[in-house]
Amino acid sequence: MTIKICGITNPEDAFAATAAGATAIGFNFYPRSPRYIAPQRAAEIATPAGVRRVGVFVDEPPARVEEIARIARLDVAQLHGDERPEDYPAALAVWKALRVTENFDLARYAECAVEALLLDGPAPGMYGGGGMAFDWSKCGACFSLPIILAGGLDASNVARAVAIAHPWGVDACSRIEAAPGKKDHKKMTEFLQAAREALRA
Repeated sequence: MTIKICGITNPEDAFAATAAGATAIGFNFYPRSPRYIAPQRAAEIATPAGVRRVGVFVDEPPARVEEIARIARLDVAQLHGDERPEDYPAALAVWKALRVTENFDLARYAECAVEALLLDGPAPGMYGGGGMAFDWSKCGACFSLPIILAGGLDASNVARAVAIAHPWGVDACSRIEAAPGKKDHKKMTEFLQAAREALRA
């Protein structure tokens, strides 16, 4: 079970997320994102043992991903660009992010050499944190790879999303924020509680 809070930019939000039950936190290293954080700053944000540190990247060369991973002490690279399998970093786990649009075909990715696929809502021109949900029935409950649901999730809809898609994990960002890069701790805690209950059901 993976419950990830993405777009972490400060220690207070990281502490509140993990204290409320997040099993992973995400740092966005895409420079054009409003949630961008410098690798050294991410390294200074402490996380408890067992909480996975995930880095969000967009079309970065594998060597640069691995360099940032060393600096920021990452466990996972979450790739949101047009990366091909040969572009995946070898030194850490990979979650490949995919936008679920009207003609999305999950079966195309059945042989993808990754730990998990992260399915996100449509957000033209944006990478991460678009806050738009998608048709969760497109996930395919019997798919061979672990699926993480993202895009427009909060406490009000995560249980329904999990019931429809039966994912390995869920990921929230923009719908639990007070402002880009700053979490609303009440919304975040409510989401984490609802997600944990849904994934355990």
